[in-house]
Amino acid sequence: MDILSVTSEIGREVVRLTTEAESGPLFQVNLFQVIIASANFLLFLAIIWTFAFKPVSKMLTDRKERIEQGLKDAEQARSDRENAEAERVATLAEARRESNEILARAQKVAQETRDADIAATKEELERLRARAAADIEAEKVRAITEVRAEVADLALRAASSVVGETMTSERERRLVDEFLRSAPTGGSNN
Repeated sequence: MDILSVTSEIGREVVRLTTEAESGPLFQVNLFQVIIASANFLLFLAIIWTFAFKPVSKMLTDRKERIEQGLKDAEQARSDRENAEAERVATLAEARRESNEILARAQKVAQETRDADIAATKEELERLRARAAADIEAEKVRAITEVRAEVADLALRAASSVVGETMTSERERRLVDEFLRSAPTGGSNN
């Protein structure tokens, strides 16, 4: 059957139903009205599909892709944050290790410096003690020499007083010096 025959048949049926509707029951279905309403619905559906559903569908698809990308980015950010945290902990551990090494080296250098300073101070004290001992010994010898000279002078004066003549010659002075040298010094270590 071709379309023309179908449409003419539909038209005849519409006319027959219209005539029956005028004389017939209160509730009647008009086939022509149903066909026109169906055609209008299909045309409306095609227009809505073209202008509303396709853009809305595209918009929903784009939104779904953005959400999926956002979830992927969030997962990547979480992974990066965990990696950064691990790197931070590793960096802190390395920094602590290095600071402990630096501190240990500094303490070792300080101890070595302190030991060197103590050794240098001990050497300086020993040198000063030796110099002081030498100075004391020299001063002691000088003092003893002065005392002996004083004693020799006193002995010569005493002898001069006893003998009645002056005893200032070199020979007499030498004799007194020899006597004083041979005589033990009272209570000294020398």
